[in-house]
Amino acid sequence: MKILDIYAQYPIALVKGEGIILTDDQGKKYVDFYGGHGVISIGHSHPLFKKALTEQLDQLAFYSNAFKNPLQDELASLLGEASGYTDYNLFLSNSGAEANENAFKVASFITGRKKILAVKGAFHGRSAGAIAVTDNKKIQPPFGSEIEVDFIDITNEEKLKASLQTQQYAAFIIEGIQGVNGVREASESFWNATRLLCKHTNTLLIADEVQSGYARSGKFFAHQYHNVTADVVTVGKGMGNGFPVAGTLINPDLKLEKGMLGTTFGGGQLACAAAISVLKALKSENMQENALHQGEFFMSELLKMDGVKTVRGRGLMVGIEFNVDAKAIRQNLINTYGIVTGFSGTDILRILPPLNVDRATVKILLDAIKASITEVA
Repeated sequence: MKILDIYAQYPIALVKGEGIILTDDQGKKYVDFYGGHGVISIGHSHPLFKKALTEQLDQLAFYSNAFKNPLQDELASLLGEASGYTDYNLFLSNSGAEANENAFKVASFITGRKKILAVKGAFHGRSAGAIAVTDNKKIQPPFGSEIEVDFIDITNEEKLKASLQTQQYAAFIIEGIQGVNGVREASESFWNATRLLCKHTNTLLIADEVQSGYARSGKFFAHQYHNVTADVVTVGKGMGNGFPVAGTLINPDLKLEKGMLGTTFGGGQLACAAAISVLKALKSENMQENALHQGEFFMSELLKMDGVKTVRGRGLMVGIEFNVDAKAIRQNLINTYGIVTGFSGTDILRILPPLNVDRATVKILLDAIKASITEVA
């Protein structure tokens, strides 16, 4: 048996990570400005992360939700404090896709409706429901989903208002910042209209913060820049710093009966230990503030560069469009400078480093981008 050849991969085998530095099996080092799709929030092999997992391994690695797990209560309390959603209920799962699936279930249970309103260009995961609300025909299988979905453009406020005038949708799902679609964000006016209309029609507002959440934007959740409170918030990626864990934050006014949601592995002891260590590290090392300040510096410096067309994002979730081929820039960064970055949309370089990246390392990336623009032209 062999691994299915399904991913477009760099021919590099990474075997070690420490802080923001990765090492491959040949001993070559790389600077990680992508964090494995934004998963590495507090840095590779962070001391709190390692300590939490190793100590938990000595206690209890896993048991199901058939028994109480005090670590879940600690995680919920810390997450509420960090996010401001102090009175919400937390349902734990394993991935962002699962978190979104559970959000849809909550919305349908509460409203009795079957339709979801979603945003074009979004990415919400690859499971059946999550992929139904992901506007990408290339990854949608022919069997489809029972969820009925309508899509609107993130810039079309008039279509939003027309769509949310009636009580037909269980929920409207929108990312705090769209990652896969080129690091794009709805306007303040769009967000405010969304909140008012959802409330008027008893449509649940689901904020997908799987990639843009967990302090990456400089606020704990990106939608909080617009002073909006969602009915349901989904989290994942950076929540576990590489350990699979995700969550669905649910308004306490939304009453669910026992058994409506469930999972075998979700909220296991190791997952909770990892997630607790992330929240403690974010707080003790002021990583949210660091993400904001380093991101502001990075974006302001990029805008001064010849060859940079547009810069989008907040904090350490940044998308860069160039006057030259962005894919060539990305290739040059890794081949010539040993810097790992990501890609988004059709022509956007995507930057998602650990949230404790320092100014000196940001300047290394800036210098490499500036040189690469000339070298690939």
